[in-house]
Formats: sequence, structure tokens, C-alpha cells
Amino acid sequence: MKNIIIIGSRGYNFNYGGWETFVTELVNNDSKNKYYVPYLTHDKSKDKKISHIDNLEQVEIYNKKQGFATMFSFTIKSINYYIDYIKNNNMKNVIMIILGCKIGPIMPKYYKKLNNLGVKIIMNPDGLEWKRDKWNKIIKKCFKISEKYHVKYADQVVCDSKAIKEYIDSEYNVSNKTSFIAYGTYPDKKISDISKCKKYFKDNNINSNDYYLYVGRFVPENNIETIISEYMDSNSTKKLYLVTNYEENDFYNHLKGVTRFDKDERIVFLGPQYDKDILTYLRLNAYGYIHGHSAGGTNPSLLEALATTKLNILFDVPYNKEVGNKSCYYFSKVKSSLSRTINICDELSKKDIDKLGNECMDIIKNNYTWDIIVDKYNKLYDKVIGE
Repeated sequence: MKNIIIIGSRGYNFNYGGWETFVTELVNNDSKNKYYVPYLTHDKSKDKKISHIDNLEQVEIYNKKQGFATMFSFTIKSINYYIDYIKNNNMKNVIMIILGCKIGPIMPKYYKKLNNLGVKIIMNPDGLEWKRDKWNKIIKKCFKISEKYHVKYADQVVCDSKAIKEYIDSEYNVSNKTSFIAYGTYPDKKISDISKCKKYFKDNNINSNDYYLYVGRFVPENNIETIISEYMDSNSTKKLYLVTNYEENDFYNHLKGVTRFDKDERIVFLGPQYDKDILTYLRLNAYGYIHGHSAGGTNPSLLEALATTKLNILFDVPYNKEVGNKSCYYFSKVKSSLSRTINICDELSKKDIDKLGNECMDIIKNNYTWDIIVDKYNKLYDKVIGE
């Protein structure tokens, strides 16, 4: 048994995003190893509170809300906590997985401390954070520098897409210590409470097979502006439901001003949704799914879509194409690219859509189940500890 410490997410079973999904599913599907995960809390009274769930030990670490800097300082606090924890408990066979490039410039300091304790470091750079539109030029430069240090001081680098691995290998000449391991999902979707889902549909006036669906964060690099404006230009009579934390912020107001989506009754913001039953039900009953993510690796919401929705339209970037292959439609930012694709998809026969759905399911079963992903991580653990 190995001791695996995961740093960089907000914690186990935390309703937020990709990292939290990854941590939760990795822990839940790996009974061979013991996991240690810090949980971000903004309640100072809970600081250092420890809880146990099967093969998981979770500690709550207090960090005040600091906007962009929250995860930076939380990551540092977490690493410091576990350095002391490893010393005090004389832990052996320890691997620390660091998610994202948050603390690169100070990695040399922590690498030396962890190395002296016999700890091996696996890092996952996520996507190309320094390319995300939501960051200004200074923050983008900081992420690029941070990426360089993280890659240099890691014993192994896990890339969750082949395209990211190719970039890391080429940029830093480290192909000897990089691996491709994607995210995972479940091909068999089970809904525990169907009545709850039907109530949600009734409350929101949603009709099965009569809508396209978007699920993701409300950020510019997910091409929400292109999706909305192009959908409005399409001939589709179906709704476009956006499941996202849109809140009335500057980006939301910008979209409203540029697209005037509030004048088109087909465009409906449903808000964020973390209930797995409802999300699955939304995907299962969608006519089609539109995936606009343009920065990052293998995205969890894309895998969920391919495992549930038969007709999928993806933004044309290498990370998405390596997953969807020829079983999905693709669009770009070029004018009319998406609107024409939607018009074509609206005319597809049930037979054509069923064929695409079967192909998407085969992709998931053959490449992206959690059993496959966890097995790859266990082999990597053996390799790292063996080194």
C-alpha cells in the first residue's frame, strides 16, 4: 500500500469542478492505496479537523477568501501541513500529486524538503492555464513561469490529454518523465431519484429531446459568446439550455449587450447544477450537447456528455478531437460554423443519431472508464516508488 497525498483541489467530494471530480473518483475507485486530501474551509474553527472515510484521511485547512490567490495560499498551507505530518508519522512510500501550476517559483524549496523525506512528486499541469482568456497578461506570464518550475521539479508529469503531453515534451524536453492519463467517467448512468428529475423538468418547463445543452463554467474560453450568438443565427426551434454559474457579472452583462440573447426565448440560463441525478437526466434527454471548452485537457463534462448524449458538437481543438474523434461534429469561431452545424444536426435521422451515440459510448468504454484510469495511476505509482 502506498500513501498518496493530493494537493491542489478544494477537497474530496466537493461540488465545484474537474479537480474535485478527479480526486473524488480516484479515491472512490482505488482500494489498494491510502489517500490524504486537504479540504479548503473558510471556517477558522474547523482548521486541522481530520475525518476518515474508508481509504481516505481528509484534513480541513482554513484559508480566507482571496479571489485569485485563494488556491495559491491554500496549496502552500497544504504542503506545509503534510511535510510536518510525514515527519511526525514517519511515513514511507509517499507520493504527492500536485494538481495545476500554482506555486512554481517556490517549488525548489518544497522539492528539497519533500525529497529529503523520500517523497516522490507527480504533477498534473492541467491545461495551458497561461492561455486562458480570463487572466490578464501579468497572471498569464506568472502561470507560464510556474509551469516551467513544476515540470522541472516533478518526478513524473501526468498530462490528461495527448495534445498537452506533446506540448510539455516539446517545450521542456522531458518525454522521459511524462505520461498520458485522462479523466474518467461511468458508461452506465444510473439515476437514483427519477421523480426529483421529472419535477426539475416540470418546474423549468423542459421538454425531452427538444433542446441543446451546454454544461460548464461561465468563462470566455468556453466560447459561450460564440455558442449563444451562433445558436441565435441558426434555424433551430429547440431551446438552448445553459447550465452554468452565470450570475449577473461583467461577462454576463457583456454577453447580453453583444448578443441580446434576452430577446430570444430559445436561450435559457438554468444556473449551476451539482445534483448528479439531474445532470445525468438533462444529458440523457438532450437532443444534442454543445461543448465549447477551448483551453485545457480532457474535460470531465465532455466525457460525461459522450457517455450520455448521443449527438455532440465540440469546439475544434486537439484536446476535444482526440476524445470525440469522428463520432462528433465540430465547430470553430468562424462566422456561421456552429449555426450551419446546428441546422445540419436538426435534420439528422434517428438512425444517424443512434449510430453516433453508439460510437461515443464505445469511445468511453474502451478508453475513459474509471477502472481504466485508476489502473493506469496504480502502474504509475509503482513506477515512481520503484525509481
